[in-house]
Amino acid sequence: MNSKICELLEIEFPLVAFTHCRDVVVAVSKAGGCGVLGAVGMSPEQLEKELKWIDDHIDGKPYGVDVLIPNKMIGRDEKFDAEKLVAMIPQEYADFRADVLENNDIEASELRTIDTGGSGFAANTQSGGAKALLDVAFNHPIKLIANALGVPPDWMLQMGKDNDVKVAALLGTAQHAINQVKAGVDILVVSGTEAGGHCGSVPTMILIPEVHEAIQPYGDVPILAAGGIVTGKQMAAAMSMGASGAWCGSVWLTTIESEVDPVIKEKMIAANSSQTVRSRSRTGKHSRQLQSTWTDAWESDKAPEPLPMPLQPMVAEPALQKVNKLAAGGHEGAQDLATYWVGQGVGLMNQSISASDVVQDFKEDFIGAYERMSGFFEE
Repeated sequence: MNSKICELLEIEFPLVAFTHCRDVVVAVSKAGGCGVLGAVGMSPEQLEKELKWIDDHIDGKPYGVDVLIPNKMIGRDEKFDAEKLVAMIPQEYADFRADVLENNDIEASELRTIDTGGSGFAANTQSGGAKALLDVAFNHPIKLIANALGVPPDWMLQMGKDNDVKVAALLGTAQHAINQVKAGVDILVVSGTEAGGHCGSVPTMILIPEVHEAIQPYGDVPILAAGGIVTGKQMAAAMSMGASGAWCGSVWLTTIESEVDPVIKEKMIAANSSQTVRSRSRTGKHSRQLQSTWTDAWESDKAPEPLPMPLQPMVAEPALQKVNKLAAGGHEGAQDLATYWVGQGVGLMNQSISASDVVQDFKEDFIGAYERMSGFFEE
């Protein structure tokens, strides 16, 4: 396709897939798009293994890596100290998470003590941890690195230039887009509030044309539209408003290859677009996830105010790991609690097919939308 994204990433179809699953990365890239592996939850050693596997299976096709380096976070530029972070979490948060599980028939006495077990996210979002991941990534033939929750640090932008790797940044407002363009990013991932995971409050249909217009005085940086996009016709609509392609995350969660537990996958397939919630309860920043008794508990009047990043993940993740393990074993209370990040496009995700078939569906749906629009001009 004649798209700046295709030119920059050397791909056939301007569809970029954010995923935590290496199989999805490979399937999407081999189908003509570009898979991007989310690395924030991995150690450098684990990332090395994942990228080596991708290299061995992707047939030389382009792919990328995504990290998370927030501009605002407790201890962002300090030396990582897990014990110091643990000491900053009040006891009421440990008690609340344990109460939520016990109210759903799960014994959770061990969760009444906060320990360093959930600090991996905190380590990887600090500058040192993120750089360690990128040092690994740049030892592989990646075409793209992406960052969320702020302007990428100068050293990340320089690493991209030095290695001829394009740098993308996720954002949710026009002003943030201007800041990213001024900083020198190569690709803007413009994410509407419908998106799964971290998202702002502006809808995709408003945000895409707003950003496209706002950045023109500073540079016509290509836009990947994100937020609720799970079909080719939505992708075509976004491109008609100024995007050069689409960045999708949620649509891969119900694929056959997806890393998501079958219980979560079934909940997503059954969910409608109203059954997600935008909450700070998982990471400390607003992120959209599947509604469950866990998210309901954090929205109740009895819940403490979520802590800032990276403290809140140290509260939430150990509890949710226990929930997911029990849910996979058939525990009904755990299955009710189980949640995962997903966007409002979940209402259109009604079946489990392969990731390559999703790409093909996008292509066919995109062509159908193009032909339909062309039909309006026929005499």
